[in-house]
Amino acid sequence: MNRFAYIMTLFIAGCSNDGSPSGDAQVSNDPQGVITFTSERDGNYEIYSLDLQTNDLVRLTDHPETDYYSSWTPDGRQIAFYSTRNGNADIYFVDRDGTRLRQVTTHEEDDALPSVSPDGKKIAFVSQRDTLGRNIFIINTDGSNLQQLTKNAAYEESPSWSPDGQHLLFTRQLRTEGDTTHAANGEIFKYDLASGEETRMTNKPGFDSGARYSPDGKQIAFYGLENDLFNIYLMNADGTHVTNLTNDTTECYSPAWSPDGHWIAYTGGDASNYEIWVIHVNTLEKRQITYSEGRDQNPSWKN
Repeated sequence: MNRFAYIMTLFIAGCSNDGSPSGDAQVSNDPQGVITFTSERDGNYEIYSLDLQTNDLVRLTDHPETDYYSSWTPDGRQIAFYSTRNGNADIYFVDRDGTRLRQVTTHEEDDALPSVSPDGKKIAFVSQRDTLGRNIFIINTDGSNLQQLTKNAAYEESPSWSPDGQHLLFTRQLRTEGDTTHAANGEIFKYDLASGEETRMTNKPGFDSGARYSPDGKQIAFYGLENDLFNIYLMNADGTHVTNLTNDTTECYSPAWSPDGHWIAYTGGDASNYEIWVIHVNTLEKRQITYSEGRDQNPSWKN
């Protein structure tokens, strides 16, 4: 029996006669904490935060150029993001209340998709600064000690840290000779920071990306193609037991784990609009979190 069928068996067993969940089958915990995300609800892409208990929405950045993506520091006091406000993409920090903007990188080539390390001392990001392609770099949060981890002509994206800070997950685009399709085949790799060893974690058709370790490090959420639509997948930390979590009829991408590991936030929608959703990892209950005419995407979750 696959994971979905097993969960549905448990769900049906806990339903009342009319098919609605009984008290025992109800989700035992509501999603908690604060989600940051990128939104164009006010005309251009900015960073927002949403408190899931109070529904307080805070606009954290305010600039006519693009502010995009977000990654929390482990103490929950700051958010890293990238912005084109100085002519090209660079990495910045802002406090969780939208104050104290601080620029980290200042290179003429684009630096993007920051991910703050579990100890709060480093940022992993992608950059074109070596002119080969988009490669993975790490830098101290004060802008010092830049290190290039990958060095090739491949397109790479979405670096993220393991909970123990010893590995990075990232996506590498694998092309066959003569293939010029942008998203031909993206696969997820693991980079060992001590040895520099790379391990391929996925091997499936289409573009797989956005990989994130669960808080306990035992699972990895990512998005990939199924029936020409992106869906959220789960796999074990060793790359085994890959399962489609969302099984949706609309696009689902950019997963972000809740701090307690029970929920995953993601971007969901279609060409008409995208919003932030959450799904419970065990019951598969889905809830829509944002509602706006502008596109909301790329969630990041903190207490």
